[in-house]
Amino acid sequence: MFPYLQEIHQYPYPDYRFMPRGYYNSPYSEGWWLWSNGALESDERYRLPAQQRLTFVLVHGSWADAHFWDGIAAVLRSQGHVVYTPEYAGHGKDPNKDVTHAMITKSVVDFITKLNLRNFVLVGHSFGGTVIQKVAEQVPDRIKRLVFWDAFVLKDGESVADELPPQTRQGFEQLRAGSKDDTIMLPFPLFRDMFVNTATLEEAKRMYTGVTPEPARPLFEKLDLKAFYELPIPKSYVYFFQDNALPQGEGYGWNPHMSTRLGQFRLIVGDGDHFTDTRTRPDMVAQKFYEAGRD
Repeated sequence: MFPYLQEIHQYPYPDYRFMPRGYYNSPYSEGWWLWSNGALESDERYRLPAQQRLTFVLVHGSWADAHFWDGIAAVLRSQGHVVYTPEYAGHGKDPNKDVTHAMITKSVVDFITKLNLRNFVLVGHSFGGTVIQKVAEQVPDRIKRLVFWDAFVLKDGESVADELPPQTRQGFEQLRAGSKDDTIMLPFPLFRDMFVNTATLEEAKRMYTGVTPEPARPLFEKLDLKAFYELPIPKSYVYFFQDNALPQGEGYGWNPHMSTRLGQFRLIVGDGDHFTDTRTRPDMVAQKFYEAGRD
């Protein structure tokens, strides 16, 4: 139902030891996980100089909620950064799945304006890329830089569904039609091969326990993005080349297919997949965000 192109890549830098490590609470399994020996958040030895500290607003994607960021946020905070992880409509504890893309965008805009956040790096993952595109249109003067992490960068008038291979889109439409509340639930084999392809089977199963049905309508809504493409906000694209959520090449994929739509942008490359590294290597992901967001 969901064919995709599988490519094997070699990454020239196999080991990442950029960030201090500590404890974080995984949303995909029970209890606390120790991902390495190292400093806890309170260890001042590992904090960055004040002039390098950034404020991040992290926007998750589909089949996830704000807890997706727990490990990465812990690492960034241990470095002295300020991190916010807003939840948006139809996700997390919100039982209402009958939401629109505009409602999702409003959730993030309201979060930003209520806290009066300014000069922050706005990060969007996957579907979250479309969210930060629309958020940027509404609060452009508050944003220091936009960072898209293996995220959709839609053209004006497009929907996320327009960027899916035809058979994948057909499969999503079938799952949507078979639901009772206009949602799409990922079958485990699809989640395992496309979202957590570098994980062990045990890790994949634990992460799958955190997957919930995704509101379908926002994925099929076409977005007016004329204003986005007039914005002068600096932009970065973080690309993990083992990310199998979209086929790479043949007119699809994250980089360069999506990334080059940003015009001038900073490219940061990593070797992870779509979900796994948020749990297994949050220090590596946090480092990539820092490289993408710093001056």
